[in-house]
Amino acid sequence: MERKLDMIKDKRDKRQGSLIYDALAPNAAETASFYADLDMLEDRTFADTALGDDLTRRAAERGIVRKQAVKATFYGRFRRENGEEYPIEEGTRFFLEGQYFVVISREEDGRYVLECETAGTVGNDHLGNLVPLETMAELTEAILEELRTDGEDEETDEELRKRYYASFAADAFGGNIADYKMKINALQNVGGVKVYPVWQGGGTVKVVVIDRGWRAPTETELEELQMQIDPESRGEGYGIAPIGHQVTVTGVSEVVCNITMTLSLTAGAVQETVLSDIRERIEAYFEETRKTWAESSYLTVRISYLEARILEADGVEDIADCSINGSSRNLVLDVDEVPLLGEIGVNA
Repeated sequence: MERKLDMIKDKRDKRQGSLIYDALAPNAAETASFYADLDMLEDRTFADTALGDDLTRRAAERGIVRKQAVKATFYGRFRRENGEEYPIEEGTRFFLEGQYFVVISREEDGRYVLECETAGTVGNDHLGNLVPLETMAELTEAILEELRTDGEDEETDEELRKRYYASFAADAFGGNIADYKMKINALQNVGGVKVYPVWQGGGTVKVVVIDRGWRAPTETELEELQMQIDPESRGEGYGIAPIGHQVTVTGVSEVVCNITMTLSLTAGAVQETVLSDIRERIEAYFEETRKTWAESSYLTVRISYLEARILEADGVEDIADCSINGSSRNLVLDVDEVPLLGEIGVNA
């Protein structure tokens, strides 16, 4: 507004409320808004500050497509009172722990495949007795017994941004390691990958993957990845692997870590509540560690990090004698191993 008024000769009345001032004020406000919009547009344009759909469109220019949310699938069994299989039609719906599941197919071994109707990781942890949404005479047992494929949340902005920048880091060409990493990381259920060329002689390649939930993939997920990359490891070029590359797809190995410690609690603290808080904090540390697996030579679970997380828990005054699987040393994992929290014990 000051710059606009400076362009008017001083012999004119430019005071607030004057005709000139009132005519320029709305225009100055729109100009200020325009400059603010330009700043916002600049942030939306570049990959380091873009969010949501803007980042999706920017990444797509490099052929990097945001991974969408995926529904979890499970194996289930349905039986009569005498133990015989109860036939279920495709499309039949069931309920369990706040989620709905629908039958989508039947396996040769008699198990049924059910899909959680809600996409994302929210459906991954529901196993147990199913409740049918319609009356089914003679059905006495309906069990969701095993996770078949993980549900996955939509890829976050930071995960997509990381893949976008990785596409500039090395030249992906003709089946080199960078090419494998770029193409396999773009697959739906992959959170990270390590590539081992010539692992059993010329023309053989081994890829080890961790899923987007930062856990070991299920057998069904590994079979699907094998089909997408190199069906039956034949090297005939029917997947994304080049002709002549016999690729073997495996998953990371999970190492269960049982934690024991001596705890001193503050006055009035309930040990069960404190241990629940400690479990959440250690699981968060383990997940953060698993997320770094693809970029690390090997992972280390550090006692000092565990103790720091435990001391942050409400009700913990002090900690001593922390150990992992009975050892007071840091746990150094093998190249394709990741930590998984097991039991938490407190020394008497």
